[in-house]
Amino acid sequence: MTESTTPAAFADEVVTHAFTRILTVPGIDGPVALVTIDNGFDHTKPSTFGPAGLDALDAALDEAFAADPVAVAVTGKPFVFAVGADLNGVPKIADRDVALTMGRRGHAVFRRLRESTVPTFAFVNGAALGGGLELALHCHYRTVADNAAALGLPEAFLGLVPGWGGTQLLPNIIGPSAAVTVVVENALNQNRMLKPADAQKIGIADAVLGGADFLERSLVWAASVLAGDVVPARPEIDRGQAWDDAIARAKGIVSGKTRDHAPGPVKAVELLELARNTDLGDAASLDAGFAAEDEALADLLMADELRAGLYAFDLVQKRAKRPAGAPDKSAARKVTGVGIVGAGLMASQLALLFVRQLKVPVILTDIDQERIDKGVGYVHAEIDKLQGKKRLSPDAANRLKALVSGSLDKAAFAKTDWVIEAVFENLDVKKKVFAELEEHVSPETILATNTSSLSITRMAADLKHPERVVGFHFFNPVAVLPLLEVIRGEKTDDATLATAFATAKSLKKSAVLVADKPGFVFNRLLTRALGEVMNAIDEGTPFDVADDAIGELGMPMSPLTLLSLVGPAVALHTGETMAEYYPERFHDSPGLQAMVAAKKSAVWTYGADGTKTVDPEVADLWPQGDSPSTSEQVLDRTRRAFAEEIDIMLTEGVVAAAQDIDLCLILGGGFGFWNGGITPYLDRTGTSEAVTGHRFLDKGVASL
Repeated sequence: MTESTTPAAFADEVVTHAFTRILTVPGIDGPVALVTIDNGFDHTKPSTFGPAGLDALDAALDEAFAADPVAVAVTGKPFVFAVGADLNGVPKIADRDVALTMGRRGHAVFRRLRESTVPTFAFVNGAALGGGLELALHCHYRTVADNAAALGLPEAFLGLVPGWGGTQLLPNIIGPSAAVTVVVENALNQNRMLKPADAQKIGIADAVLGGADFLERSLVWAASVLAGDVVPARPEIDRGQAWDDAIARAKGIVSGKTRDHAPGPVKAVELLELARNTDLGDAASLDAGFAAEDEALADLLMADELRAGLYAFDLVQKRAKRPAGAPDKSAARKVTGVGIVGAGLMASQLALLFVRQLKVPVILTDIDQERIDKGVGYVHAEIDKLQGKKRLSPDAANRLKALVSGSLDKAAFAKTDWVIEAVFENLDVKKKVFAELEEHVSPETILATNTSSLSITRMAADLKHPERVVGFHFFNPVAVLPLLEVIRGEKTDDATLATAFATAKSLKKSAVLVADKPGFVFNRLLTRALGEVMNAIDEGTPFDVADDAIGELGMPMSPLTLLSLVGPAVALHTGETMAEYYPERFHDSPGLQAMVAAKKSAVWTYGADGTKTVDPEVADLWPQGDSPSTSEQVLDRTRRAFAEEIDIMLTEGVVAAAQDIDLCLILGGGFGFWNGGITPYLDRTGTSEAVTGHRFLDKGVASL
């Protein structure tokens, strides 16, 4: 048994216990020690490892090895193997030595399974994430249940590294390229998980077995291994060019996703490179690799970026599921039919989402039959693609397609409970649409608008029932981005609002309640930030200097790249809307106006080798002054603009708290977890206090 330390930071640890049973198994000549990990709660509270949990596992292994077994196996409680370290105590760690001890303690306990002289097995019966999967990697053999919900190493997503053996063991078990996929690529792609079949394909799982009688099947499989009848394949690891290529790919992913501003992923790549020299059969080699993990983990546990990442994770996992200010769900009305005004790309994406998630009739309308047919055709084609990928059965696909139809006559909406418009972003056009709808739908039918910046109150002002109008702002692409801004107009009633939140939940979107202020949250802040960058270019700052200056803010792409994605015309229209209301802070860019007038879609052009240059036509038409800024000046003015605008928005009551600002930026635009969205970053850099005189978050919430 190894030495234990339980720091005060983990005084509230939910202890995961470990229980040892000595089994007699047919076909195995001798006892099998089975250690079961269980925190005493059901699957909704997965088992994690804090200091006391590691002590419990250590003691259970003492008991297991003392029984002189022919094999030792580890498994979990129903539906859960283990999901890693207990992160609840991390924000309370104030001493690097405590952080270092946590890493060393996990290594000391887990490596007992790797260095055991008797065979060790991980029977992964359910979710295995982070330290849970690392525990399995320390075992000599691994079975996985075919119904295991999720497998992965998400640490880089949170701003950490797999610190209990993952970076050293995984590439030496499955090869460097597959390890990069699990540790870096999946983690930074919205924390993508492995399915059991994926885990077997890349070599993490030696066998995938039925979940109904998983333990029994695993013991039978273990008997075959012990008898020599089954010899799991172990790939030969290429430590030369293949490793070079894998590390180069990892660096490219981290740079592309974080521009190297997130320390966790950067350190993860360094550790994967170090693993090239780690020999799993040599204790001294493992000592060196594990010590490097310990040091990296200690550094990261003391970093503000990790605390910001944990803060962001908490927002996404908890606050997003309990929206601040949402009315009681009991007031929500049932939605049994949906109407969509418009049949363009956005409207068609909405139709696909509604029919897939609500499984109710969806009717599209537009100004001519050709557009309607195109919209319905898009939805049908996307459903066919899902069937082709075997995500839908033929019967399910046919049922969904039968629910989608189109009509030129808005009278077809008479039996709908919910109608959403996705037409041109013009207040008069939208008011006309709603006036026409009110002649055909019942007084209880909710009228939702997908507007990105226009006033809900003004849109509903001339209606007989303005109380049933609500903003329901999706983000593009609809199927990917989880944010929904739910906007309450001055007369929107609780029943309408409650139905909007219930519908958002049914659509599997995360809704944030927003006041009816221009630009709402995401577009208002994005427009302010893009405006600062473009104004700097107008003043004479080189395009590349301005575009590259604000990478550390955590935006998923550079401002001018984002401009081409949004579309210059859309960006200009939103900017003009904001300037109408707040002319002292939002200013039209002459360069952007010139781009739109010339119908240019992007600033950058790309060569065959991927290098970017300014489109010569854009360079010629964009008027620039003679007062260029440095990259540091562009960064400073942009983050000061963020701080100023957020403070004004909170004073205006646009959202309930700064946490909702961060939630919108993370879920609506992929802002970096390592910055916690934006407000922890502004606090950390001193920008909040410099601009507003106060922090947005209390010290300790997302920082040391």
